Amino acid sequence: MADEPIDLLFSGAIFCDLVFAGVSNPEAGTEVYADGFAISPGGAANTAVAAARLGRRTALLSELGDDLLGETIRRSLAEEECLDVGWIAERHGYQTPVTAAMTGPRDRRFVTYAEDECNLDWPVDAPAVSAAHVSVDGNLRPWVRRLRESGTLIYGGVGWDDSGLWSEGILERLDQVDVFVPNDVEAMNYTRTATAAEAAVALGRYVGLVVVTCGRDGAIAYQRGTGELDRIEAVPMRAADPTGAGDVFVAALMTSFDVGWPLAQRLRFANLCAALSVQSLGGARSAPTLSMIERFLTSQTVADEDLIRDELPEGDQLLRVDWKPGAEWDPIIDWLRTRR
Repeated sequence: MADEPIDLLFSGAIFCDLVFAGVSNPEAGTEVYADGFAISPGGAANTAVAAARLGRRTALLSELGDDLLGETIRRSLAEEECLDVGWIAERHGYQTPVTAAMTGPRDRRFVTYAEDECNLDWPVDAPAVSAAHVSVDGNLRPWVRRLRESGTLIYGGVGWDDSGLWSEGILERLDQVDVFVPNDVEAMNYTRTATAAEAAVALGRYVGLVVVTCGRDGAIAYQRGTGELDRIEAVPMRAADPTGAGDVFVAALMTSFDVGWPLAQRLRFANLCAALSVQSLGGARSAPTLSMIERFLTSQTVADEDLIRDELPEGDQLLRVDWKPGAEWDPIIDWLRTRR
């Protein structure tokens, strides 16, 4: 497998996510009990696992510590059929980053511990890559430019700015990527605009394609070359845990890069994958498979929905709402059937 081309490459830190569900924020000196708990790979692993479950040959350029958390997450990632874990270095003495996520009925809260950044390189003699996802939080490493010059499509993302400054330095780096995918809060803060649509157009001055994720409001995309603004509604779904839904959206968007769909159809598919991912706890852990997506779109009976439940992690429930796909979903259903 080492010499086979890579469909999708993801880089960045891998986290061990400890997810507590149904938790209200405890007051000082008190203890609260969660309704559910899960351990899941997080960080860059969210997108990598999601892409692998969608049938893409995927690589994750990162590192894990030789600690207990690192060993646990490495074993979990090794179980993903299409994910090449050979590019995940083991770093002696490194504390694998960890996040405790507390999800309640109305909000989420996170506590994270992470040491220094992950700065690994994609070797010159490594396999060719069709598309790669990198962070534009800091200066991009030389290997990103090398891949782009060789024909790799580069997707850029950002993390939460806990400084509250929303530095415009991010914007200055967008000419080094082909597609930029922030969420609506990030997009509006970086561009100092009032709506996600305004932010998408403003970001289009720096990069050819902008896709702004808007949670329950779907997604908005702006193509600089055509001036076209696409708005696609989210698939309605009751959420057990929204952690990692944006990462699953990105993975699904990247997965469809060579399918031949118009952009609106790619956004529709990405919205669906993100919606299905909120059915269970954790980001990577809850990423849907191709068969689960097909069954969801074509199921008409309770028995069919039981088949979908069979693919959810043990103990999770399908929280489907009264929604049926229209004719606009037919090309996606047809494509899913060819991927069996």
